[in-house]
Amino acid sequence: MATDEGVAAPPRGSAAPPTPGDATKKARLAFLVISAGFFLAQLDTLIVNVALPTINRDFHGSTLSGLSWTLNGYAIVLAALMVPAGRWADRIGRKNVFLIGVALFTVASLLCGIATNVTFLVVARVLQAMGAAALVPTSLGLLLAASPPEGRAKAVSAWAAIGGSAPAFGSLVGGVLLQADWRWLFLINLPIGVFAVIAGLRALPTEEKPEQGSFPDVFGAVLLMISISAVTLALVKAPEWNATRITVLVFLSAVVLAWFVLRCSRHQSPLIDLALLRIPAFTMANVSALLYSISFAALVFSFMQWCQDVWGWSGIRTGLAMLPGLALVPIAARLAAPVVKAIGAASAVAAGCLAMTIGVVWWIATAELHPQYVKVLLPGVLLFGAGSALAITALMNAATAGLPPTAFATGSAIVNMVRQLGMALGVSLFIALLGTPHTPDEARTAFDHGWILTAASGGVAAVVSLALGLWLRRAAARQAAPATGA
Repeated sequence: MATDEGVAAPPRGSAAPPTPGDATKKARLAFLVISAGFFLAQLDTLIVNVALPTINRDFHGSTLSGLSWTLNGYAIVLAALMVPAGRWADRIGRKNVFLIGVALFTVASLLCGIATNVTFLVVARVLQAMGAAALVPTSLGLLLAASPPEGRAKAVSAWAAIGGSAPAFGSLVGGVLLQADWRWLFLINLPIGVFAVIAGLRALPTEEKPEQGSFPDVFGAVLLMISISAVTLALVKAPEWNATRITVLVFLSAVVLAWFVLRCSRHQSPLIDLALLRIPAFTMANVSALLYSISFAALVFSFMQWCQDVWGWSGIRTGLAMLPGLALVPIAARLAAPVVKAIGAASAVAAGCLAMTIGVVWWIATAELHPQYVKVLLPGVLLFGAGSALAITALMNAATAGLPPTAFATGSAIVNMVRQLGMALGVSLFIALLGTPHTPDEARTAFDHGWILTAASGGVAAVVSLALGLWLRRAAARQAAPATGA
């Protein structure tokens, strides 16, 4: 059959061939879906911080050490499962793993929102982390596959900016939602997750032939979770339990960690490739990442506790107080590239860690029991935002600088895992030092102890990063030196 213009029409029942406009719309929808999932995973890493004092009051009989597992459980499980989830995605397809992750995260968010006690909430947060572990390693790969070659750089920059803005958004919106009920911090995820699943089924690209590599060591991931959980429990319970129980936990953690390392040395697809740890630059970068993350997590946690428990501020006022620093993160991250190029990635990490450290030292020197935001907290908040953005932007570059190109993906996954473990340790260490102060003066002293730890961790991270930069410069000089001899 022909149309009035004499051009043959497509047969009835057949789909019209896709047009460039259709492809563009599909790419945009895929970007929205991927960004929504990535945003959720990043948002819920920190959003609970602002709600802990309120949840503590709502769950009668709960303790700060018990509630800390809503943060630590999330970080530990996310750290241990990211690498297996990434390998799993290689086997069954990134789209499948991403959508499974979004669905699990959404259901777990509902469970968080209806939790009736601390144990229920912690279990739901662990399920959230399992979903997030599937989202994080697959999102970037899907984005690259869904974007046209000429638009990939722009898409990746926008994706990174969205992830970087999640903490700032969480700080503000979390404080607003907290005025209604802390449960809305989790229930707000439901419409975003449902949209991502429904739209993702249509818009996300499907790999024709997923890779058939060996499956990672899941039991090794379990061992790592047990080891880190044991030492974390020992830290948060140190003010309450006797020395014998703490010693048993620390001993258990060490034994299981040794078992994990032994398994990594023998498994055909270990969770951590120990050969990478024999590369000095990579090892130093991971030490720096661990120390930086301890400082980062302790700093954010302490800020939320100080404002609400010591100054008596509301959740929304606390969120607004943190907003200037968190809002700097995506902006400073975009401006960090020239700094990294000028002074090197390792030196940029050191500068970022040093800025955070100076901010915490300022709090130690000026904090008072009556609120003085502009004089006391704001300088530290701004230094935190700029410093953390610079450090995290440069950290991946520093970590992969000494790796062969074939190990970039694995190396990046290990650094991300170390960062999450550092965040769990940072919260746990601060809680251990904070204890249970009964008077304002005791609270001031306890926070000083925690802030000294925070500053020390950031300062040592800066020193390690400077040493890494020196090692990299010497290695580059040796490689560039003209060959001698015949």
